[in-house]
Amino acid sequence: MCGGYTHRPVLLEECIQGLAIRPDGIYVDGTLGRGGHSEEIAKRLTAGGRLLCIDRDRQALEEGAARLAPRAGQITFLHGNFGDLDALLDQAGVGQVDGMLFDLGVSSPQLDDPERGFSYQTDAPLDMRMDREDALTAWTVVNQWPQGELRRILTQYGEERHAGAIASAIVRAREQAPIATTGQLVEVIRRAMPAAALREKQHPAKRSFQAIRIAVNDELGSVSRMLQQAIPRLRPGGRLAVISFHSLEDRIVKSELAAAAKGCVCPPSFPVCVCGRQPQVRLVSRKPILPSQREIDENPRARSAKLRLAEKLDQPQGNQPDEVE
Repeated sequence: MCGGYTHRPVLLEECIQGLAIRPDGIYVDGTLGRGGHSEEIAKRLTAGGRLLCIDRDRQALEEGAARLAPRAGQITFLHGNFGDLDALLDQAGVGQVDGMLFDLGVSSPQLDDPERGFSYQTDAPLDMRMDREDALTAWTVVNQWPQGELRRILTQYGEERHAGAIASAIVRAREQAPIATTGQLVEVIRRAMPAAALREKQHPAKRSFQAIRIAVNDELGSVSRMLQQAIPRLRPGGRLAVISFHSLEDRIVKSELAAAAKGCVCPPSFPVCVCGRQPQVRLVSRKPILPSQREIDENPRARSAKLRLAEKLDQPQGNQPDEVE
């Protein structure tokens, strides 16, 4: 229990097993949150082991540090975006590591804090920043971005079928007065949706809020940059574990890991490889690891989680098949 909130790390046992933790190794939790995954990693480290905990949210770092205080001597806390992984590891004086874990997306405490503006269930200022020190907020996106750009992010990041109508409604509404709160935005979205869409089980604002949040925090760009930096930073035999929660994130993780496992990028028509690229990792599992029904029953937010694991290769090997589910 921390601050009245019981934290349930998603796919905890699967992550710990997947990382194959060495007691004297160096590990990275790139999304500290409330520290549930970090706590289990730290328990498995001896005095020679080290854990680096990264988060964009200073509040998460403070609360995570409080939870992990008994093991503070082994832990370094770093404020920053995991998309800047190289710079953060350099800041900590670390070259290569034995394992990394990234639990993507918005954290439950952020969703549950109305003042953060992530939730369409409560009325709050339009914010949605994971890092409150960032300049871009949801208010700016909603009230200042051009209609075409709003439509683009609603389509690409929210996979919203009614993106055009919603973007148009936002622009009409803000011409009368700024859209200042999440509640006001929900009403604008609701009025733009056709009656049939309002009868669907899913909340009418869910996809739009996801899209705006992703845009505010550059979530997909950060994931791609992180993956490109993480693999070279792993020692041979080191493991990378990434939990995603929606198809856009998982698509990037799946694609980047498959490319790193394949190596060669020559067209299939070439009789021999001329690019010279070798596989960097092996995929620990071709299919993503999913939460058990018991975990979903106990923690419904785990329902959409997918864990993908890769292991850094010791030396160049033959290309792995590229069929990844």
